[in-house]
Amino acid sequence: MNESALVEITRKWVEDVVVGYNLCPFAKRELVRDRVRFVVTDADNEESLLQALQTELLRLDDEPEIETTLLIHPHVLQNFTDYNELLSAADGLLTYLDMEGIYQIASFHPDYQFAGTTPDAAENYTNRSPFPMLHLLREASLEAAIDSHPDVDGIPPRNIELMNKLGAEKMRDILAGCMKATENPGE
Repeated sequence: MNESALVEITRKWVEDVVVGYNLCPFAKRELVRDRVRFVVTDADNEESLLQALQTELLRLDDEPEIETTLLIHPHVLQNFTDYNELLSAADGLLTYLDMEGIYQIASFHPDYQFAGTTPDAAENYTNRSPFPMLHLLREASLEAAIDSHPDVDGIPPRNIELMNKLGAEKMRDILAGCMKATENPGE
């Protein structure tokens, strides 16, 4: 799959799932303003992925017009356990670059599984994406959005309730529909 197809599928997922179901009430504004950077890395090992992550963190520092970046890495860390283990190295990179408290890394993966849930639990779909990716967020923007939201603590339980209501089968179908985004352009 080429880079533009990977970006198109990911954008459709953000539009249809993240924004469409209001999983993140802060996402729509930045998507509409075209301040979300979608970038695909050809990294095929953890070291090259961490290098791509560093490049994107430095880009955020240099380009304030980019609010957030989705670093899509389809060729590495397909296994969720391996992916999850990399997250501590990603946080370590923030510390190494002296960017802790400036940026935050959120995690999305096709097989995302919250601790204490079964692999087929619908609530896992709040963080399930078409491809493994790292979401780079500006801490100051996130804090401002949280401060202006009337019930930020209610977001996770509302999302879990919504996913459980929709069910894992429906969410699998929705995610599969996003994967077909490049098959039927304009639909």
